[in-house]
Amino acid sequence: MIYQLRNPHFYMVLAGDIIIFCLSLFLAYLIRFEFRLTQIEIDQLMLFLPLTVGIKAAVFFLMKAYRGMFRYTSLPDILLLMKATVISTFGIIFVVLVVFRFQGFSRAVFILDGGLTFLLLGGFRLMIRVAFHNYEKGRSNGHPNTKPLMAIHANGSVSVLIIGAGSTGEKILRELNENPRLNYRVVGFVDDDPMKMRRSIHGVPVLGHIRDLPGLVKTFHVRELLIATPSASGAQMRGIVDICERIGITYKTMPGLGELIDGKVSVNALREVNYRDLLRREPVQLDVQGIEECIKNKRILVTGAGGSIGSELCRQIVRFLPEELILFDASESNLYNIQMELKHRAGYQKYATILGTVQDEHLVDQAFCKYKPHVVFHAAAYKHVPILERNPWQAVINNITACRIILEHSIKHHVNRFVLVSTDKAVRPTNVMGASKRICELLMSAYAHNGTCMVAVRFGNVVGSAGSVIPLFRDQISRGGPVTVTHPQVTRFFMTIPEACQLILQAAVLGQGGELFVLKMGTPVKIADMARDLIRLSGKDPDHDIEIVYTGLRQGEKLYEELITEDENFVETAHDKIMVLMTNNHWNGKVNQNGYRQWLLGNLTALNTMAAQHDACAIRQKLCEIVPEYAVQDSKCVL
Repeated sequence: MIYQLRNPHFYMVLAGDIIIFCLSLFLAYLIRFEFRLTQIEIDQLMLFLPLTVGIKAAVFFLMKAYRGMFRYTSLPDILLLMKATVISTFGIIFVVLVVFRFQGFSRAVFILDGGLTFLLLGGFRLMIRVAFHNYEKGRSNGHPNTKPLMAIHANGSVSVLIIGAGSTGEKILRELNENPRLNYRVVGFVDDDPMKMRRSIHGVPVLGHIRDLPGLVKTFHVRELLIATPSASGAQMRGIVDICERIGITYKTMPGLGELIDGKVSVNALREVNYRDLLRREPVQLDVQGIEECIKNKRILVTGAGGSIGSELCRQIVRFLPEELILFDASESNLYNIQMELKHRAGYQKYATILGTVQDEHLVDQAFCKYKPHVVFHAAAYKHVPILERNPWQAVINNITACRIILEHSIKHHVNRFVLVSTDKAVRPTNVMGASKRICELLMSAYAHNGTCMVAVRFGNVVGSAGSVIPLFRDQISRGGPVTVTHPQVTRFFMTIPEACQLILQAAVLGQGGELFVLKMGTPVKIADMARDLIRLSGKDPDHDIEIVYTGLRQGEKLYEELITEDENFVETAHDKIMVLMTNNHWNGKVNQNGYRQWLLGNLTALNTMAAQHDACAIRQKLCEIVPEYAVQDSKCVL
């Protein structure tokens, strides 16, 4: 209240309101008595005026009607004015009833006074907002540092069409209208919803369907398209992008819901269309309460915390306020980057960083002893197929041995939940990396039901991860090509990193112990088609401006990835994007889990010996004995 009384603008608006209070009462009397006031009505008006003004001013002040910034008056402010007007009118009626018993007073005057007060005050607030808008617009046009993007109109603004006449399109239009520095002029909307045809938003019409864009662009001299369809599917988005490409003008899009989950929709979020837009899926619906119960006030350990999946897991986990987050990674730079991001961008400081390899059993044991994690997410692994084909011993040491160590210490130190991050390359593997991850899944199954709830999560490629083809393609396009693709028919499942990590957290909650969860990856995408899409998104013509060259399949690579093996059946879970696999031959012919575990550990001991000797042929042969479906390829090694 003190700050409000010190604000000079408060007194200016209050003075205007008092004038309106007086004017509304005077007009109410004039209207009621047909613009012919006798001396009696004039005397009554003068007697009644101080009471009316005093009650209204007191009610409006107590209801905080003067706290708003009037240059930004909106619907909630108008509703507050309505409430204050109704309450003050009833207050005036009550006082007149108690003091004067309504003798000599016309009841219609009170109703007219209340209605006129609301209309005049609303108009006054609207005038303030319009005045500030015009003032800011004038300042922007005269600002020496403001440069028009394209000289289309006299004031330097650019004509744009908004694709999508929904809530996102409305937000874009409103911000463009309220922020004249952006130098955009919206000429209309396009939308395929027939119910929106010939309608308008804030005075801007819906001009037609998306298919009408070429004609509308020419008619209205449009120089840029703003795509405001964040809920569009990948197929719909590709269709919109194809039309925009054919027209040949600049286009931008609003981010999807996953990118806005912690932010605010604004024009500043507009960006160039990228390949993630073409892979759009329905927004992931999480069991927030279940994840919160799993993570909140718990100590969480993430191995590979600086990697693509590990770092995004950390970003997702801190939203649920863990007691402490232990970051374990072998890369100093990656570990530093994620800790700085958590500290300065997420504002989370309850973390501990452990720099070291997960196969260092003594270090792992000390970390578990000191921090006593409740939940472990094991995301540390080598994942680059051709490199591990040439260095197969590293797949044994870094993938298999490290997984065994983390599993054993999770049981030893009574961890509540253990989640293994696996890959679709573990399905009928044709490479060392896939075989090593399949053994990690088998290890999880062999150690399950030993006091720690253990699950594995299997999914395909993630867009933007380390080793993804997207950064490679972008770099090749920026250098003028060619773009290299291994084979015209090679296909992969793709998913965004945030979506994958959200579903990993969800699977951790769903698990009861021993399950192998598979994330529904949608329709597989041809890598060649992806390359062509990226070339088009870069404003180039594939096979004309940028050549696509096929280099042949790399060592260990196969044409098609799978998510399920022949001896596995899947069943639906409570989450519509997660399946759980049921293995038919669970213990590989052994009597029980303990016998299977001893058989597996015996083979791993031999495998470790071969890895220490860098014996690539023996490693591949042993991997084939443990994973019979592994199709061994004759790959060259570095040694």
